[in-house]
Amino acid sequence: MSSIPKQTLCSVIPCIRYRDAPAAIEWLRGTFGFDVQFVVPSEDGLVAHAQLRFGNGMVMLSSTFDTEYGRLLRHPADSGGFVTQSTYLVVNDADEVYRRVKEAGGAILLDIKDEDYGGRGFTCSDPEGHIWSIGTYDPYA
Repeated sequence: MSSIPKQTLCSVIPCIRYRDAPAAIEWLRGTFGFDVQFVVPSEDGLVAHAQLRFGNGMVMLSSTFDTEYGRLLRHPADSGGFVTQSTYLVVNDADEVYRRVKEAGGAILLDIKDEDYGGRGFTCSDPEGHIWSIGTYDPYA
């Protein structure tokens, strides 16, 4: 095993920018089941930094800001709806999450199905166009 990764609970953490970060946090919490670990508000009422836990995983997110780091990223709406990465969530019941996404107004991009490699899953986008794949396939099992 490489000595580069720190041995910690979660050593790969996606970072996502949202135009309406407070609404995104509520959508991710209510739809996917994320737990809000903490939120740091910015001086202007936006979200400077937030950490949302999902099992032993996490995403960090913030509002979109015009900063040196922020200028390295593009929101899906600024790139014709395209993204260059997505996040996969390992769940117990993909059909239940599928139902919740549809009820919450998320767009189903790839319909739910049993995968040839095992598991059952689907791909959707959240209200701001970030792509999420949800499934029961566990690469560690």
